[in-house]
Amino acid sequence: MDEVQRLIDAEYARQQTGIELIASENYQSPAVLKAQASVFANKYAEGYPGRRYYGGNRYTDELEHLAIDRAKALFHCDHANVQALSGANANLCFYTAVMKPGDTILGMDLTHGGHLTHGAPVTFFSHVFNFQRYQTLPTGEIDFAQVRQLARDLRPQVILAWFSAYPRELEYAKFAEIAQESWSILYADISHIGGFIAAGLLKNPFDEGFHAAMTTTHKSLRGPRGALLLSQGKVSNPLKKPEDTLENLPTRIDRAVFPWFQGGPHMHTIAGIAIALEEATTPAFRQYAQQALLNAQILASDLQAYGYQLVTGGTDNHMVILDFTWTGLDGASAEELLESIGISTSKSTIPNDPNPPFRPSGLRIGTPAMTTRGVKESWMHHIATFIHQALSSGGDETILTRLQAEVTEFCTLYPLP
Repeated sequence: MDEVQRLIDAEYARQQTGIELIASENYQSPAVLKAQASVFANKYAEGYPGRRYYGGNRYTDELEHLAIDRAKALFHCDHANVQALSGANANLCFYTAVMKPGDTILGMDLTHGGHLTHGAPVTFFSHVFNFQRYQTLPTGEIDFAQVRQLARDLRPQVILAWFSAYPRELEYAKFAEIAQESWSILYADISHIGGFIAAGLLKNPFDEGFHAAMTTTHKSLRGPRGALLLSQGKVSNPLKKPEDTLENLPTRIDRAVFPWFQGGPHMHTIAGIAIALEEATTPAFRQYAQQALLNAQILASDLQAYGYQLVTGGTDNHMVILDFTWTGLDGASAEELLESIGISTSKSTIPNDPNPPFRPSGLRIGTPAMTTRGVKESWMHHIATFIHQALSSGGDETILTRLQAEVTEFCTLYPLP
């Protein structure tokens, strides 16, 4: 047997027999997977539709236009760039589209729920731009008084609204009010919640006055691993440098993606994105999104009933963040315990975390993946019980072995899509 096929089979078995609770992971539909293995994988398509550097792009042009139109309709914006290869890359493209080296951007502190690509000191981004960071209140919600004061003092070129580990809905209107005072560009990184916004279940930043947004396509949106850069403004020739005005934001973004940072787009991935965007318009997708939010509420309530402390005391979205500060556990130990019984989660920092990032005080849990597999309310209670029994086991091998067998049996009820 080919070694790669052996690893594919092993990974399939791991996914099938395990409970996936990593908030940033999901399962693609067979149609999305099939598109990524299509002949579009063979094609070079540097440039944009109608303006390619290679011949033979008749159908890639149609495909990219299709994905763009679907994204625009779904997210209520004037333009969509579908070529960014990842969320991190898309963020860097946006930063360079609207800022010069040394310009200031105000984003969420990593330890308070932000992301590496929002200016963490270990990243390249932080050496190019002046990242300043707002934090959360002791209750876990964003400190908008601090955001306003920092914006007044710093006059940032960009105010960034997003999170990697923040279980509440973003209050875009408050960000918009602050940005008006500081004349800042408003940018939302909605990677985690793009699917819920597409389904109309969480607020859309474009409906609240934002200028641009980015979402990855593989999280709650259930597409392939890629990203969308969405914006308001006038679309013009991306191969001709526009004036640096807010109206020209779509073209500035396009030029940052290509030719500034990327060469040929991955057209097979764009094919998968186009399918995922169409799937996101269906009643079945909306039902999945509603169920994922409900499942998160149930999980949060059950874990609180077991005595666990949650960041912000609950959730408005798909993620639940446990705070182990006053217990004998930490996020890394909890992740390892759950992994031993077949439950995948991710350790997470919490606001003002006293522990280092590789052994933080929190654990992040998300519901989209298991919701995609069909888990509803009654079985979310079982998942909460699995989590509690593992975390309270003290590492007892007998208990963990029993739980692993129960998790495997549970997963047979919910096959992969």
